Amino acid sequence: MSLNSPLEISRALMAALSTQMFRYYEDRIPQGASVLVVSNHRSFMDALILMAALSNPIRFACHHYMGQVPVMREIVIGQFGCFPLEETQNRQHSFFSQSQMLLQSRQMVGVFPEGTEPMVKFTVPNQMGKFQRGFAHLALRADVQDLAILPIAIASLEEVNTSGFPLKLLSVFDPSEPLFNQGGWHPLVIYRRVAVLIGHPYWITPQHKKKYHGKQARTVVAKLTEHCHGEISNLLRQGCY
Repeated sequence: MSLNSPLEISRALMAALSTQMFRYYEDRIPQGASVLVVSNHRSFMDALILMAALSNPIRFACHHYMGQVPVMREIVIGQFGCFPLEETQNRQHSFFSQSQMLLQSRQMVGVFPEGTEPMVKFTVPNQMGKFQRGFAHLALRADVQDLAILPIAIASLEEVNTSGFPLKLLSVFDPSEPLFNQGGWHPLVIYRRVAVLIGHPYWITPQHKKKYHGKQARTVVAKLTEHCHGEISNLLRQGCY
């Protein structure tokens, strides 16, 4: 097989790692629309898992340092098509502009709203952190027709937890990230068996956008964020037990 697409590479890497994936509720995947994929995040494998589960390449927003580290940069950006966010002062603008352009061209965009923290700390499969609200602002602000947010839970059924590399090594590439300025090692979670549970799509309507551009902006952003967090949390509990 010629590995010339992110989807093919994802499937090949999962096979190489002997990962078994079980997919549920695939009938909920929107067709013929722009899709913003939102998921929990514990492992470097999460992007691979989601692409394989949706049978579609997904353009993931990734941390700034991934665009700075040699070899990682070539894999994450060159092979998987992820787009690294810029440094802190330009991060929000970079995220909105790149994501909107991709969504307008009907490419799937992927976001992990928990941010970096669950990637640099050892966590358990049924735990999920607080969601940052950037994805909700993007969905409500983007000039995109027929936009659906698709919440997905990645539930680890069997995994190997090991240590990767010192966290302080990453501070060389992104000194502005406080999570890298600490001792310890970056964990590596390798799934052996994993369930992917697809939630109900949340369609962005003109009414949502009207509220966002009016006095109810904070309320509609909070409700959208809480809805996706709740949906994924419920699916995660369903998948882990």
